[in-house]
Amino acid sequence: MPMYQFALIGCGRISRRHTENIQRIGHLKAVCDIVPEKADLLAKEFKCKAYYSIDALLLAENEIDIISVCTPNGFHAEHAIKSLQAGKHVLCEKPLCLTSAAAWQMIETEKFCRKHLFVVKSNRYNPLLIQVKKLLDEGKLGKVYSFHLSCLWNRPVEYYLDWHGKSFPDGGTLYTQFSHYIDTIVSLFGGITEAKGFSGKPAQKLGMEFEDTGVAALYMNEGIMGSFHWSVNTYKKNHEIALTIVAEKGTIRLGGEYLNEIQYQSLENENEFNSSGRPSNEYTSYKGSMSNHKEVYDHLIYALENKENDFANAFDGLRTVEAIEKIYKAITTISFQS
Repeated sequence: MPMYQFALIGCGRISRRHTENIQRIGHLKAVCDIVPEKADLLAKEFKCKAYYSIDALLLAENEIDIISVCTPNGFHAEHAIKSLQAGKHVLCEKPLCLTSAAAWQMIETEKFCRKHLFVVKSNRYNPLLIQVKKLLDEGKLGKVYSFHLSCLWNRPVEYYLDWHGKSFPDGGTLYTQFSHYIDTIVSLFGGITEAKGFSGKPAQKLGMEFEDTGVAALYMNEGIMGSFHWSVNTYKKNHEIALTIVAEKGTIRLGGEYLNEIQYQSLENENEFNSSGRPSNEYTSYKGSMSNHKEVYDHLIYALENKENDFANAFDGLRTVEAIEKIYKAITTISFQS
């Protein structure tokens, strides 16, 4: 197996998950950030070259095989497209981008340049969700009647002091906080046919230009009804990511702070779950989703070596973006008085 040469674009909070795993399975040759101090700090730690623009990096680093794009959401499309055009494979952090139109541009560029564009879907390596998907795929739950997804986290006011919370390049709470869980329901129950609901900013957080709370009723392509409640206003800390599935041959509720606990199960076939979740991504003042980047990078290498390997690609990223777009376009924004 070859030793792949990597570069990383964007040296923010999530970059450490990438650099640690790049060094584990490959060689990190360069990092890049428009804030020189961030790039310099990471480059010094990992003994690689620092750049302050993606154009300078792509011009100088001809031997790079794979670029990990970890920049703010709204720049993913531009940075992935430039990297593909430079002849590099790309691993893009979630979300793939902010619009389905941009996603299609990325897909067309990937096709034209004959390079791979992958997207981080770390929640697909959640051991509990792997077992639920297996039960569904094998028909052991029978017909699914309905589901409820609850995404209730805390993001403090100081979280929104930089690009977070801005309409661009953040995009919205469903893109930055909860896109992994939108991907979960899409991968389990198909795309969204119709959505209705409400959203707003009852917490009136300074610097936040979009909703902090929302509720939606969903009708999926597979003929399944669902409900979805999200918020970043829980008191002091994250409350839960929970998914309840009501089906013909069983009822299951997965919960915990980041979908890491079996909270209820009643199954006709008495299949017992035998796995637990993994730790979350830890940041200074809050926790993120389950930390599965080791599996992401392992499967990235498998996918490059074996075209038949099942690994999240640009079309998977597109499906999530389409689902989020559909929710945002369908729901009514409620105005709250400060």
